[in-house]
Amino acid sequence: MGTAHAADAIKIGLVTKTDSNPFFAKMKQGAEQKGKELGVEVQSFAGKFDGDNDSQVTAVENLISAGVAGILITPSDTKAIVPTIQAARKAGILVIALDTPLDPIDAADATFATDNFKAGELIGGWAAKTVKDPASARIAFVDAIKTQPTVDVLRDQGFMKGFGIDIKDPNRYLDEDDKRIIGHQWGAGAEDGGRTGMETLIQQDPKVNVIYTINEPTAAGAYEALKAAGITDFTMTSVDGGCPGVKNVKAGVIGATSMQYPLLMASKGVEAIVNFKKTGQKPQPSPGLTFFNTGVTLVTDKPVPGIDSITSDEALTKCWG
Repeated sequence: MGTAHAADAIKIGLVTKTDSNPFFAKMKQGAEQKGKELGVEVQSFAGKFDGDNDSQVTAVENLISAGVAGILITPSDTKAIVPTIQAARKAGILVIALDTPLDPIDAADATFATDNFKAGELIGGWAAKTVKDPASARIAFVDAIKTQPTVDVLRDQGFMKGFGIDIKDPNRYLDEDDKRIIGHQWGAGAEDGGRTGMETLIQQDPKVNVIYTINEPTAAGAYEALKAAGITDFTMTSVDGGCPGVKNVKAGVIGATSMQYPLLMASKGVEAIVNFKKTGQKPQPSPGLTFFNTGVTLVTDKPVPGIDSITSDEALTKCWG
């Protein structure tokens, strides 16, 4: 009975970037399901929009005051949130970053995430083997926000490496000088941002034929812009693995996407905090990495040699949202 009472006393906070993205909705579901299973209380907060650091700071401060055992966070501003995270850790709270590593990564006690560089590398390699002539490709990037959060940089740079572009400094983008890159725009991870960003990129070069997008809502918006401009011969790539995105792979809107597993990230995070509370042991990264890798899978109906993938039909049994 004493153990049960101890478990009942454990409180965990989840702070996501927004409530609107299905990825974070699935993350919240995973945390709450695992919390219920383990008999712990999960309190969830979210920013008002992607990049809303102020709301996340307030949420973490409230969780510190509430005396939580641990905080799971997908940081909107990976640098600006660090002082607040440090305050939480000084208060004895275990902090785990989900999906998006803090900058620096060791500002959190642990990170549970997709290998975002690998996610980008998979779609970049796929695109290089799919486009008719990689040497003359005209490549557009619709990233997230101008501050270049870690997840944005990792996916962007991974794509470039997979495609065969010299990425220069792997910790940032915009320093590359490959003439195939027509430009970058920032869609804030949303469909409307993907559309307006792609419209600008089309104006910069109407011959665009390879598109990297930070996530599948962005890809859906970019597709609408390409369609409105009468551009039909292009290779679209993305990252997420949400059910709407996988359906867009099946429909031919997205050529390939890298599937990640947000429910697993959150549920493993809750387990780690409960284990820490009971044993004092912090979670350890996967071998050879600086984070706990929750996996990534390429989804495409146009497989290429040398890159393992699953079909959209297979992915529809694994997707979220």
